[in-house]
Amino acid sequence: MRGEELLAVAVSVVREAAVAAQAMRVGTVRTVATKSSDTDVVTAADRAVEKLAVEALRAARPRDAVLGEESGTTGRAGETAVRWVLDPIDGTVNYLYGLAPYAVSLAAEVDGTVVVGVVREVTSGQEWTAIRGVGSWRDGRRLTPSIATDLGQALVATGFGYAPARRAHQARVIAALLPEVRDIRRLGAASVDLCLTAEGRVDAYFEKGLQPWDHAAGGLVATEAGVRVSGLAGAPPSEALVLAAPSGLYDALHDRLVELDAAGGP
Repeated sequence: MRGEELLAVAVSVVREAAVAAQAMRVGTVRTVATKSSDTDVVTAADRAVEKLAVEALRAARPRDAVLGEESGTTGRAGETAVRWVLDPIDGTVNYLYGLAPYAVSLAAEVDGTVVVGVVREVTSGQEWTAIRGVGSWRDGRRLTPSIATDLGQALVATGFGYAPARRAHQARVIAALLPEVRDIRRLGAASVDLCLTAEGRVDAYFEKGLQPWDHAAGGLVATEAGVRVSGLAGAPPSEALVLAAPSGLYDALHDRLVELDAAGGP
């Protein structure tokens, strides 16, 4: 099974989903529910875009499984052993308020390993793609990360969870880290943060609380650009923590996050 074939499917589905998401966002999105807390929102558009994308994947590859943020796992991987990992609108709060960025993120796993990833930022049309072992690109340009080596001069992106206790823990980590870096950015879409790290538009990124659909595609984009994507203390990237940093910053940021217990707390 060729990565190029899976990438072609992913790009087609993501572009169609992005058009739908943008079309649905006229004025204020009125139909809003909550997920894990009162501040963790899901819009009618999240569900509608996911349904559209899943149907497109089913039409293109009916034997594959799909893990979607809103609908969970549907189908069972057949002879292809492929599972698609989908975030229909990453950055739902931004979407709700009419802010950038928000993105459609789609990855393809084969036997549990992510082999293809596509992230499309809807408002700008910027699109990042990656194939495992081949590289990552934005709009045809091969990506390489920051060459920064001084954590004190690093622009670090992060994000926050929605549960109050988790936010409090993350705030303590940021309060300690902020005086030690150039600055912090909180853009509100993890997939985009990872892609920006891949091309050095931020120097590094970390976040606690991410789910597979948040980082599957963007994580591959970053990895294939030469960014190290991991958890802390030898752990893989997971809900506990996702850290993405180039080689010149990785050790310093990793070790400081360990000291600050960034993967701890609720």
